[in-house]
Amino acid sequence: MGESRRREHLRRAMLSGAVGGASAAVVEVVATLSEASLPWWAVVGTGLLVAVLAGWSGAQLGRIAGVRKEALEPGERVIGTYVVLPPFKEHTPPDPHEGPQYELLVTTRGLHLWERSALLWRYPWTELRVLTDGPRLRIYHEGREAGTMLLRAGAAQETRLIAARYAAA
Repeated sequence: MGESRRREHLRRAMLSGAVGGASAAVVEVVATLSEASLPWWAVVGTGLLVAVLAGWSGAQLGRIAGVRKEALEPGERVIGTYVVLPPFKEHTPPDPHEGPQYELLVTTRGLHLWERSALLWRYPWTELRVLTDGPRLRIYHEGREAGTMLLRAGAAQETRLIAARYAAA
């Protein structure tokens, strides 16, 4: 993909994220403030402020989604995206515009581990061995442990079933 085409793709992803984030937030805020019988100028002012903040957050999340979509191989589809939970409670959660720090993308061709918009690793199903240990997913690549991830309830089992379907041991 050429550099100008790549930039255009990311720009569209950011724009769609901004529009989606802003419109959902503005509808909610305007509806809530209208019920409170506030003057129109207070509703409009608050709506504009919320639109800017939610639009900016949506643009950041849209950029991350665009980068991830761009990393897929031709014909590869995303089956599921799972948040990788930290093994301990973080003192400060991530800002809303950043999204979860680590996510596991399960695709028709393999697994991708992302740290926001940075691809940490990608392995095809044929080179993986996937095991579950309660909510933990243990991933082995060519006999070596690639990672042990704590996922939400049921996500490790779902990933294991998908791995079995796509020929991972």
